[in-house]
Amino acid sequence: MDAVTSLQYFVPELIVLGTAFALILLDLFVSNKRLLILLGVLGIGAALISVRYPHEPLSLFFGFFVLDPFSFFFKLASLGIVAITLLASLAYKPPLPYSGEYSALFLFMAFGLILMGSSNNLLMIFLSIEFVSILSYLLVGFLKKNPQSKEAALKYLLFGSTSSGVMLFGMSILFGLTGSIDLNMIQARLLTAPVSQALVVATILLMMVGLGFKISMAPFHMWAPDVYEGAPTPVTAFLTVGPKALGFAIILRILHTSFLELQSEWSVFLSVLSMLTMTIGNVIAISQTNIKRLLAYSSIAQAGYILIGLAVSNVIGVQGVLVYLIAYALTNLGAFLCVIIVSNHFGNDEIESYAGLSEKSPFLAFCLTLFLLSLAGIPPLAGFIGKYFVFASAIEGKFFTLAVVAALNSAVAAFYYFKVVRLMYLVPAETKEPLDHPIPLFLALIITLAGIIVMGVWPSPFIEFVSRALIL
Repeated sequence: MDAVTSLQYFVPELIVLGTAFALILLDLFVSNKRLLILLGVLGIGAALISVRYPHEPLSLFFGFFVLDPFSFFFKLASLGIVAITLLASLAYKPPLPYSGEYSALFLFMAFGLILMGSSNNLLMIFLSIEFVSILSYLLVGFLKKNPQSKEAALKYLLFGSTSSGVMLFGMSILFGLTGSIDLNMIQARLLTAPVSQALVVATILLMMVGLGFKISMAPFHMWAPDVYEGAPTPVTAFLTVGPKALGFAIILRILHTSFLELQSEWSVFLSVLSMLTMTIGNVIAISQTNIKRLLAYSSIAQAGYILIGLAVSNVIGVQGVLVYLIAYALTNLGAFLCVIIVSNHFGNDEIESYAGLSEKSPFLAFCLTLFLLSLAGIPPLAGFIGKYFVFASAIEGKFFTLAVVAALNSAVAAFYYFKVVRLMYLVPAETKEPLDHPIPLFLALIITLAGIIVMGVWPSPFIEFVSRALIL
């Protein structure tokens, strides 16, 4: 489909872009900068309303993008994650500077994430990843007078640039082998041309360096703790779910579109990386004293669990990846919303600050407890549904070692999650001063809390929605 015809299917993206440019312009005239963040939320809402379900796959912009149920799923996820992040940003203290630019960057980020989920071409995959990466570097270093924020942004840039270069090298070799950058054409060429299988597997490994960086997969996870700690907390919340979810989307699309015939090869190294990722994340999380670093290592471990579904890649495995991403996004965003409220009150992110939280804010302690229990995979919460699917996929696919390692890691993870719960309920508070619950944060908290409870108690609508979005 040509570019002009494709625009009629590109309405949500155009709304997001239009709102972003409008925010940059309005920033010159609007004195109350919080209104600009609110306008950004309204722009995302308008884009969500305009999203239409594709009943059949459509090839857009000369085949560079595809509009199908899979991209529709991640389009909704991208817009929802950005909307909740902007709501959280409204109540962050101290108030974020340059709110017009900040909101515009997040809207551009939503656009970039949508492109990542829709790209059907190596060139557009690389460009969309780099677009999101550059925006991520800017957002991490947004507190430009904060040395920790600047250090985090520099580390993120250095790691990201290196991993992108390795990924591009792998893509260039793949182009040399097949003479195409279209994912479907690559599959056809690999099936018909006399190409070295070992060399193709090597290109997959090289591309996984860049994609593994986006999902904070070991051994490409080293940037995550420092970056998550140094970034503004709303940005940290977003980075743990947004780019990670779309990184999995791209891995799924590449592996299942171009390399499905080599599944026996890439399943092996994905299994090893899954076990390595969850083990490193969980073991190092035990010793953390900063809640953002703890959740950073938890995020690394969660990527390891999601990789189980990718490694197995049977129907229930792919379904499990998408189900887990929904559960993880709701749970992790909710946990970071609680962190923002506590951080606003105490001015730090130390885990000791959570002592006696149940006395100062019973509702907040209850919410954070549910989010941590969901991350641990305790029923009847959303995290349990996600773990059930990926564990079931491993057992069905006879990946028994992977299933056992994942079960042991879940037990380890429960220890450090319950460490925070113990502080909130069993350790007395030093002061009884109540915590503020700003309305935007409270609204976002209710959305995420309702999401993990409803998904845990009544998962069938979510499972049915995911089933329509499968890419196999």
